[in-house]
Amino acid sequence: MTLNLLYESSSGYALFEAHGLDEIGQNTEAVRSSVSDLNRFGRVVKLTAFHPFESALDALNQINAVSEGLMTDELRSFVELNLPKVKEGKKPKFSLGVAEPKLGSHICEATKIPCQSNEFVLELLRGVRQHFDRFIKDLKPGDLEKAQLGLAHSYSRAKVKFNVNRVDNMVIQAIFLLDTLDKDINSFAMRVREWYSWHFPELVKIVNDNYLYARVAKIIEDKSKLSEEHLPMLTEVLGDEDKAKEVVEAGKASMGQDLSPIDLINVQNFAQRVMDLSEYRKKLYDYLVAKMNDIAPNLAALIGEMVGARLISHAGSLTNLAKCPSSTLQILGAEKALFRALKTRGNTPKYGLIFHSSFIGRASAKNKGRIARYLANKCSIASRIDCFAERGTTAFGEKLREQVEERLDFYDKGVAPRKNVDVMKEVLETLQDKGEDKEPMEASAKKSKESKGQEGYAMDEDKPKADANSDVKSVKKKEKKKRKTEEEQEEKANETNEKSKKKTKSKREEDKMVAASDGDGKKKKSKKKKKSKMEDDE
Repeated sequence: MTLNLLYESSSGYALFEAHGLDEIGQNTEAVRSSVSDLNRFGRVVKLTAFHPFESALDALNQINAVSEGLMTDELRSFVELNLPKVKEGKKPKFSLGVAEPKLGSHICEATKIPCQSNEFVLELLRGVRQHFDRFIKDLKPGDLEKAQLGLAHSYSRAKVKFNVNRVDNMVIQAIFLLDTLDKDINSFAMRVREWYSWHFPELVKIVNDNYLYARVAKIIEDKSKLSEEHLPMLTEVLGDEDKAKEVVEAGKASMGQDLSPIDLINVQNFAQRVMDLSEYRKKLYDYLVAKMNDIAPNLAALIGEMVGARLISHAGSLTNLAKCPSSTLQILGAEKALFRALKTRGNTPKYGLIFHSSFIGRASAKNKGRIARYLANKCSIASRIDCFAERGTTAFGEKLREQVEERLDFYDKGVAPRKNVDVMKEVLETLQDKGEDKEPMEASAKKSKESKGQEGYAMDEDKPKADANSDVKSVKKKEKKKRKTEEEQEEKANETNEKSKKKTKSKREEDKMVAASDGDGKKKKSKKKKKSKMEDDE
């Protein structure tokens, strides 16, 4: 059986034929060692056909199709022209070696050409890639490298092509930075407390907040200089005049030790850094809220910006989150507990990152798992709407949030919630009244199973209206059809009534005949019993 090799280069498709494989052996190690030798490899593998790409755009489209495991029309015609036809009912005497198994299965399904992809074929293709410029004579030195570089740039650019306003990577980086900032600010604030407590230990019990403690320490500086002149500034920071007076009185009777001016300067600088970090953390949170409203408005409206951003970062992207089923989304973030439960055959976790939502905290202990499952279902719907809708709206997320609220009321008070189909109808009607585009509505209708019927509804409204005369004619035709159908239904009903009457009469007559026959049989049996008794007595 002859082996043909399909190689997808940056300049075009190439087809090679492998001769005399016994010279280098079928062993992959022997092939690996012989690939580097061009004289030996050139005797075995020979070029049979080459189809160059027409342009850089054509090359990009072809390579995109190959990477997805699809066979284009050009590739199909190239393969069918240069390989013998496969006859039905007969085993082919050749096979095609490809690098991508998905592409090979697609070629085999479409053209019935047997394809194979294994280590032996991959080693041969590696040799083809290494000596490809030697097989094609017309190539100038440097042409192949330029084609590879240009195709690599365009391929990467096409893969990374996105809408600048909907970059979910920014959300992932922002939520990671927020978590690290929270840890750093907490540890730095504790360091400020410990450091300044040597000088003013009573301040820790009066001011509990870390950010306010750093601000108060920055204002006070040296406790020996603390007086009533500091009261306005302290009341402005603390927001309470009584606390400010308590700080001043505690400073006069403080048991802390004195610090040198250099030590106080270092404490003040460090307190200023903590304040700057806290203010930057607030700005970063506002930025994250704004980005979440741009990228995933429905998910943010349903579950909140922080929890939604954590779900996106844990899944890797918004598209990955949209691909996740609701059961996976429910335990996202609790993978360790899940696998531990599977190993020990214990109870699996009911929730992961969703637990930080306020809905699960409000639910009772027995209903936490139920509301987590329901919330995960709604989150998957919201993420799919956000991912595949071209223009984002918060209407779907707000309605989904109302549904979760109704489900909480149902578990607590027994109030029946609305159906998802009815809720989606309300959202679509409100969006149509506002005059917004139907594209996000159609995408959401495709992604949510419950709202499948809404797409046809939206399409019917988009149809242009006919003239008044045509409307009148259509109305008359509809009335005639209705009359005909009503008359036919009345005739059918009369026929069925007559048939049912006939059947009931025939059944009654049969019942009478059966009853009469049963009576005669009973009389005969009674006579026979009397005769047998008389004979026994005698």
